[in-house]
Amino acid sequence: MKNIPDVKIGIIAVSRDCFIRTLSQSRRERVVEEVRKKGLEIEEISIVVENELDAVKAVEEAKGKGCNALCVYLGNFGPETPETLIAKFFDGPVMYAAAAEETGNNLINGRGDAYCGVLNLSYNLNLRGIKAYIPADPVGRADEVADMIISFIPIARAIIGLKKLKIITFGPRPQDFFACNAPIKGLYDIGVEIEENSELDLLVSYKEHSGDKRIDDIIASMAEELGVKGNKYPDLLPRMAQFELTLLDWAETHKGSREYVAFADKCWPAFPEAFGFEPCYVNSRLASRGIPVSCEVDIYGALSEYIGACITNSPVTLLDINNTVPRDMYESEIKDKTSYGERDVFMGFHCGNTPLSCLSCGEVNYQIIQNRLLEKGGEPDFTRGTLEGDIKSGDVTLYRLHGNADGSLEAYCAQGEVLDVKTRSFGGIGVIAIEEMGRFYRNVLIRKHFPHHAAVAFAHIGKAFYGVLDYFGIKDVSYNHKKGDLYPEECPF
Repeated sequence: MKNIPDVKIGIIAVSRDCFIRTLSQSRRERVVEEVRKKGLEIEEISIVVENELDAVKAVEEAKGKGCNALCVYLGNFGPETPETLIAKFFDGPVMYAAAAEETGNNLINGRGDAYCGVLNLSYNLNLRGIKAYIPADPVGRADEVADMIISFIPIARAIIGLKKLKIITFGPRPQDFFACNAPIKGLYDIGVEIEENSELDLLVSYKEHSGDKRIDDIIASMAEELGVKGNKYPDLLPRMAQFELTLLDWAETHKGSREYVAFADKCWPAFPEAFGFEPCYVNSRLASRGIPVSCEVDIYGALSEYIGACITNSPVTLLDINNTVPRDMYESEIKDKTSYGERDVFMGFHCGNTPLSCLSCGEVNYQIIQNRLLEKGGEPDFTRGTLEGDIKSGDVTLYRLHGNADGSLEAYCAQGEVLDVKTRSFGGIGVIAIEEMGRFYRNVLIRKHFPHHAAVAFAHIGKAFYGVLDYFGIKDVSYNHKKGDLYPEECPF
């Protein structure tokens, strides 16, 4: 199952009819040349849009070439009505960029005035209530516009994915996990569909898959992925393979009119005893294929994970913002090796849902907390099924798009790194460093009432994530402020 869209982008040049049309056309051709030099394929739409009928024809040409995203390029001032109608007529994300002037030796017939034109464009988009993406610095030379287009691709991938996404849940949420509340209006506001089910529905479907001939292939895949060292409980693989098949079949038969799915599943306390295992390893395998499965029926966690998976085109995970790093560990492992202060670091943890490719070394294990609770600390049986190991060091982004109780949406994003530090603990876990994390924790995560789950992408995706939020009109976006830059309600003393 392919669960992340491919982006095929086209470029449409526009021209205000009192400007030289060929200026916009020739500038478009240079942008296309620069994009292809950088290794990205782009469809060049032949029609230069000067009026409303041109806009209709250009969009039809783009659709005919299979484009699902567009760059509308103001090679000169641009016609504000037709150029905004392109985004209205086209069913997909649209970016607007414009041409900078090229030389001081040609500022009569070679002057395009696109710097001015973008102002009229923006004004008209707002009047019509049309969503579009405008880069942070939207006016540039051909090579700079090419870079804008390349940066737009992961944003477009996430927008396309969200518009065709269904989140499938199996709940209800565990008791005392009200922080994972999920008012669904916010999902509808950005075009995401949702299907909510009981975990009993899932159990019935799981039992129906008993003896399915496809299970053996999944068992073989699991054994190959884990290797000898990671496959501590070979007897558990048939149960987990049956569950993986159950989820994949449910996704195919229940996605309906949608193309992509994410899951938000209840995983405790009844799940392990009823199903005979913990679902974490299976969740990790689906996440590695671009199908996030959030823990504890965290619907907005699943939504956030899916956005990150689309942006990076790589596996992501969901972690608890879990515990501080002990001082002796900070002193011995971190202080003299990095510039991070003690309050800049913390441990991100979850039972075992992080994909194996994101761990330095992983193995199937048992959930120690659930074993204490459900098996009284005895020999583990049905509390087995987690994927445990330290998370690989490297770039990381902590982020979340969250639905408040009143239906509004808010988000945060903070870039940092997973440190190369042995955690000496259990679960899927890593030591994460975020500049000024302590202040971010207090003045954003606590003050703005975010839950304990953070989506985690293993790259710096702040710019792209912000672009997706901006496209959907989400204004309440927080980030980690640097030292000396106070948050609005932060104590100044």
